[in-house]
Amino acid sequence: MDIRTLARHLGLSIGTVSRALNDRKDVSPETRKRVIAAAATHGYIPNQSGRTLRSGRTGTIGFMLTLEHDSAIHGDPFFMALLEGLQNGLSEHDLDLVVLLARKGEDGLTFLRRHVARGTVDGWVLSGTHQADPRIDFLLDRAIPFVALGRTATARDYAWIDLDFEGVVTQAMALLTDAGHYRIGLVAPPVTINNSHIVVERYRTALSRAGLPFDPMLVHHGETDENDGEATARELMTLSDRPTALLLMGETAPVGAYRALRGMGLEPGRDVAVIGLRDNPACRALSPDLTCFTLNLDELGLALAQAVVSLLPGHRRPTEPLVQSLWVMDLRLGQSHAVVAGAPLDRGLTAAE
Repeated sequence: MDIRTLARHLGLSIGTVSRALNDRKDVSPETRKRVIAAAATHGYIPNQSGRTLRSGRTGTIGFMLTLEHDSAIHGDPFFMALLEGLQNGLSEHDLDLVVLLARKGEDGLTFLRRHVARGTVDGWVLSGTHQADPRIDFLLDRAIPFVALGRTATARDYAWIDLDFEGVVTQAMALLTDAGHYRIGLVAPPVTINNSHIVVERYRTALSRAGLPFDPMLVHHGETDENDGEATARELMTLSDRPTALLLMGETAPVGAYRALRGMGLEPGRDVAVIGLRDNPACRALSPDLTCFTLNLDELGLALAQAVVSLLPGHRRPTEPLVQSLWVMDLRLGQSHAVVAGAPLDRGLTAAE
């Protein structure tokens, strides 16, 4: 049954039926109840394509996920938990979430241009923000509502929520330098990703505060997934003056690092101190228990939903400041960082020993 047939059946105009179904205030409660009951009885389903053409809105928010660095393809549960909270937040406003995957190797701006031209969604949540990210200017120039999960180097004003990488690195490095570690390996995201620059800057600051030199040989930029964690840990531990501690800024990198260390006859938490980024399911089975950081992804998703909804037509308040906040992560102490710099690595044991 289409809306014309439903209106004819009720003896009402199409406009009245449409306003009743859309909960408009200019329809009496009795008429609204009658229309909704008849729609349910006769199986009327609104034509979303027609509604989109009439209103210019799709009722959806797009989450742009890239297969370059966003690590859902590496078994990383971060985004699945985040998206659940995001969808829950959007549902409160009768909006749906659409996850749009940019192909590996595809330019992010080209991908975004294509979907904006098609009018795929009403607003965007961007992830994997680069230090120089043309997507930000593209959306700002067109006044398209969006919130970024992450910061960029742009001087323009836009809505963003980012994890507090500054706090994470500062706390982790304090644990390690206070324990006497002066050779600390760092596994950071690719250099194009904005948080990689934040991580390295805070790493260098922490070394300086501890009176330690910065050695670029101890810093690795990569995918920070399990495979990268394993390969990088093995590479760092073959240095002539190898690290006594590892700081792994990736969701699943610690899993690979543990495997690499044990393959070299070294025990995490006893021979090498290890600190990871987040307490995620992939790392919870590690022994010794991983020292890392926690955050509520459901609440983060809800916050992103509220931020993007506040920018949609009918919700935007010009006097209200844009959301720009750091999402604090709490330190969770395990046993993997407990080793104090000294024996056995400082006695010069080799991997074979």
